[in-house]
Amino acid sequence: MTGGCPQAGMLPRLQQRLVDLDPREDAARWMQTLATDGLAKLPMPGAGRTLQRWQAFAAVAAHDLSLAKLYEGHTDALAILAELAHPSPAEPSATWGVWAAEAPGNRVVIEPQPAAGPGRVRLRGTKCWCSSAASVDQGLMTAWHADGSGPQLVAVPMRQPAVRVEADVWHAVGMTGSASLNVVFEAAEAETVGKVGAYLERPGFWQGGAGIAACWYGGAVFLAEALQAALATTRASAPSRSAPSFREAALGRADLELRATAALLREAAVWIDAHPRHDAGELALRVRLRAEGAAKAVLDSVGSALGATPFCRDARFARMAADLPVFVRQSHGERDLAALGERLLGVASAVDPWQL
Repeated sequence: MTGGCPQAGMLPRLQQRLVDLDPREDAARWMQTLATDGLAKLPMPGAGRTLQRWQAFAAVAAHDLSLAKLYEGHTDALAILAELAHPSPAEPSATWGVWAAEAPGNRVVIEPQPAAGPGRVRLRGTKCWCSSAASVDQGLMTAWHADGSGPQLVAVPMRQPAVRVEADVWHAVGMTGSASLNVVFEAAEAETVGKVGAYLERPGFWQGGAGIAACWYGGAVFLAEALQAALATTRASAPSRSAPSFREAALGRADLELRATAALLREAAVWIDAHPRHDAGELALRVRLRAEGAAKAVLDSVGSALGATPFCRDARFARMAADLPVFVRQSHGERDLAALGERLLGVASAVDPWQL
C-alpha cells in the first residue's frame, strides 16, 4: 500500500470547507463537493499517517454524521482498491460506497462473462444496507459466485439501467441523510476486485474497522462542545455565580470520556502504522467499544445537563443527537465485548497488557 497524503495542511482546509458547506444541501451533495475539491483523498491506513486519516473522519463527523458515513465509505473504498492493487478510478472526483452487509436471503450472485474480458462479470440479486446508493457513482461490494464461494469483492458502476435502487425501504429518523437503501441488480455489469475472500483477509479490514470509531468520537465531541459553549454563555451572563453545578459535572464527565477515547485512538493509530501487516482485530474491537461507550455517556450527560431545549430548538444539535445512537449501532455491543474477551484468552503474551 502507498500512503500518498494530499497537500500539507489538508485538515485545516477540510475543516474550513466544512464550515463553508451550503446548509441547504444534503449529505450526498456535500460528499460530492469534498470529493471534487480533493478533500476526500486521505493517507492510507497503516502507511504512517493513520492518525491524520482519523482526524479527518472526526472533523467530518463533528459537522454531520450522515456526511461522515458517506465520507468514511468513500475513503474506505479507495483504501481497499489500493490495498488489493486494483487500478485507481479513472475519474478522481467519482464517489464510492462500500457495501459488505449480508442480509439473510439476499445474496448477490456473480455470473461470469469471459467474453467481456478478465474479471468482467454480471450481477443478479438484491443488496441491502447500501448507504448513499442513490447518489454514488460506484459501488464496491461483496457478492458470491454461483458455486457458493465468496465473499468476492466487485466494483459496479451505479449509473446503468441494470441497477435499480429501492428508496422506499429507508424510514430512519437518525442518520436519515445516509440513506442505506436496497439495490437490485438485474444482470448489471461489474468487475471483480481481488481474489475470493480478500476483503476479509486483508490487514486493512480491521484497520478500517478501527477508523469508524473516529467518526463516533467526532459526533460525541460536537455534543460536548455544545455543552461547553452553553455553560460559557451562562457564565458570561452571570459572572458572579461561583458554585459549580451538575452542568459543570456533566462537562467534566464528558471530558474524561473523550480524553480516554482520544488517547486510545492515538495509541491505536501508532500501533497500526508500526504493524501495517498485522491483524488489528483486537485493537479495532477495543477502540470501537471505547468510542461507543463514550458516545453514549456524552449524549446522556449533555442531555441531562441541557434539558430538552437544544433537542427541540437547535436543528443541528437535534440531528446529531438523533444520528449518533443509530451510527454507533454499527457496533455489535455485547458480541464485540465477547469477541474481545475471546481474543484476550487466545493470545499468550510475555507482557502484562494491563501493566501501568
